Amino acid sequence: MSKYRTLLFDVDDTLLDFSAAEDEALHRLFAENGLDLTEEVENCYKEINSGLWSAFERGEISREEIVDTRFSLLFKEYGKEVDGKQLGERYQQLLAENHDFIDGASDLVHRLASHFDLYIVTNGVTKTQYKRLKDSGLYPLFKDIFVSEDTGYQKPMKEYFDYVFARIPTCDLSSTLIIGDSLSSDIKGGLNAGIDTCWFNPHHKVNKISVQPMYEIERLEDLHAIVEEQPIISK
Repeated sequence: MSKYRTLLFDVDDTLLDFSAAEDEALHRLFAENGLDLTEEVENCYKEINSGLWSAFERGEISREEIVDTRFSLLFKEYGKEVDGKQLGERYQQLLAENHDFIDGASDLVHRLASHFDLYIVTNGVTKTQYKRLKDSGLYPLFKDIFVSEDTGYQKPMKEYFDYVFARIPTCDLSSTLIIGDSLSSDIKGGLNAGIDTCWFNPHHKVNKISVQPMYEIERLEDLHAIVEEQPIISK
């Protein structure tokens, strides 16, 4: 019998392929505006975007600052001025149109939904995440969806998880597991909240921060052995 009853899933690069969605949205955005998206420019954008989301996780900036300024910051690096907010809004629309699955995600969620209470915990943009989850068909399989934009807090803040747990009926922290690809957001957040953690690490990233997940998996299907049988700590 599984020790877990409640499973909290991240979305981007855990269930849905955010990297593919980001790449497609960027290329379409630049093409629409007659701009050349070189490898250098794309890498620069990803560096800026990653830095902004890290600052958001630390509570230093708001979500609005990310979506409204990342493109203006990008083009500033190349001596150009653009309407960052307008580009950001169009980018979100394009991003929402992609809902490619991470390998095994659809089968995993469909199998677990009849045996566990599934919830979404994400730092993404509300409108974007809801559209992607609905278009993918995953939406009805989750009992609730918690997006940082709606909660007033974000992973890894304890307040975010307090908000989540207050809205999950009969939630027992000892039987709750969070699954996600981010050490700084999902795993650190789970530890801050006092729940077990599972790091989805398909690309074998090196853990360079002082955060240790209880479990580490490289394929989503490996989660079955953790939640459906006697758990074995893998790392």
